[in-house]
Order: sequence, then C-alpha cells, then structure tokens
Amino acid sequence: MESHEPVVSAAWLHANLKNPDIKVLDASWYMPQEQRNAFQEYQVAHIPGAVFFDIDQISDPTSNLPHMLPSDEAFAASVSALDIQNKDAVIVYDGKGQFSAARVWWMFRVFGHNKVWVLDGGLPQWCKSGYEVESTSSKVAISRATSVSKAIENIYHGQLVGPASFKTKFQPHLVWTLEQIKQNMSDQTHQHIDARSRSRFDGVAPEPREGIKSGHMPGSKCVPFTEMLDGSQMLLPEDELREKFVQEGISLDHPIVASCGTGVTACIVNMGLHRIGKPDVPVYDGSWTEWATQPDATIITLAAD
Repeated sequence: MESHEPVVSAAWLHANLKNPDIKVLDASWYMPQEQRNAFQEYQVAHIPGAVFFDIDQISDPTSNLPHMLPSDEAFAASVSALDIQNKDAVIVYDGKGQFSAARVWWMFRVFGHNKVWVLDGGLPQWCKSGYEVESTSSKVAISRATSVSKAIENIYHGQLVGPASFKTKFQPHLVWTLEQIKQNMSDQTHQHIDARSRSRFDGVAPEPREGIKSGHMPGSKCVPFTEMLDGSQMLLPEDELREKFVQEGISLDHPIVASCGTGVTACIVNMGLHRIGKPDVPVYDGSWTEWATQPDATIITLAAD
C-alpha cells in the first residue's frame, strides 16, 4: 500500500484479508430519501471480518448539524471500542461503491491516522469480483454499536472511560469551520470546490434536506464528486482527475478547500486531489447545510448570477 494512494483494490484486500493488522470498516450511509438501512444491510452481508462504522453515531452529539466531527477523545474511545489500534491499517468501504467511505477515510486522517485507505468500488466491486461475504447476528452487531454509543456518551458527559487502544493526533489544517470559510471569502487564500451536483449548486434543484435552499457560496466552483469516479464507482486515473479540475478552472498549484452538503461527498473530491499529489486539502465540515441555515447567508443561484 502506498501512502500517496487513497484506495486499494478488491484483489489486494482479498489477498490480505487475514492479516491481523488490517481492520476493515463498513461505513455505508445513505441519504434519508433513499430509505435504506445501512446497519441492517451490514448484518445481512459484509466483507468477512468487517465491523460497522456509523458516521451519524461517531459524531458530535452537541451539534444540530448532521454527523459533525466528534472530539478527539470521543473518536479515540469509539475507534477503540471497534478494536482498532494505531498499528492497524484501516480499509473502509461502503455499499454504494464510493459514497460515504471517503468521509471515514478523511476522519481518520483528521485524527492523525494516515494508515487508512478506501476500497476502490466498495462492496459492489468486491461482490462483482466473486469474493465472499458474511453475515453478523443482530446481537453481536447491536452489542458493538452499544459499546460505541456508551463510549461517546460518557466522553461528552465528562465521565471516565477505559484506556483507549487508539491515540489521536488532531490535524487542524484538514478541517475548516464556518469562520474560516467566511474569512476566505475576503482573503481568497484558497480556491473553494463544492462537490454537490451542478443543479443544486446552481439553485435549480432542491436540496435533499427540508428547509434548506439550494445555490452556492460566493466564490465557490462546482466540481461534482461524481466527476471523480468511473462507471464502476472507482476513482479515476491521475491524468483524468487532473483534467477534471483544470476544466472547472481549478489551479492545482494553489491551495484548495472542499465542501458539499454535509461534509460527506467533499471527501471524495478530497480523495481525487490526494491521488494527484494534494494530500492536505481541508474539508469544510458544516458545508452547505451549515452555510445555508445562517440568517445572514449569501446564497448565489443561477438566476442571481
């Protein structure tokens, strides 16, 4: 595994699956309107040995925004409850091929763990390759999820938890806040990429979350996350990725920040940039959901342009 590569192939994972220092995470997550239950689907069929990582659960319970980053302590406690240690190489996948796994890849990197990769093409590619899946009893899966939930609850209530097997080292340059986004609009130190669909960016299609207007932030440019992927939901080769960014007027010689709807698919754009040699691109964690719900938010639409 090469550190500049954000993904591993299904063939590589299959060949190395029994390595005790490799931990596999099913990080499947779906938009509410898809009406899919990622946790139930995990119990029915997952890569052998994989444990479920819930981005809604391993998040900041004090925030009213979806799946915001948890504190260092809460992440360490959660990951320790999943039996992951700093020596482990972490491989993350999801049920769509390439959707939510990138968010977990980014989370591990934010907390200082660079031995993390995404399974290219996810579970669909694994199954397409003819590799086996297994099921997990509800009792085992729920027990594990409960231990994670208790660990987070204890941390945020200031209660003692057992010693963490996983130690974090927070990397603040990889995550941006609302204040940094606002500052960048005047300073313009970073080019701002929005990974949502072009229709949502232009304000001609509704946001998937009720009560949130579509449109975009001043100065941002649209590079939909789908542009990073081929028809099998696998990350494009380096030369094709470069071409996608250049076509949208992004200078790869200058700093970049990425956002999306809630900080999930921006991480796929982040992976694409990582592959072409830009590993330190921050993600605006609150993304459009936070921006568009500010009382003084400037929202640009196609009509306004």
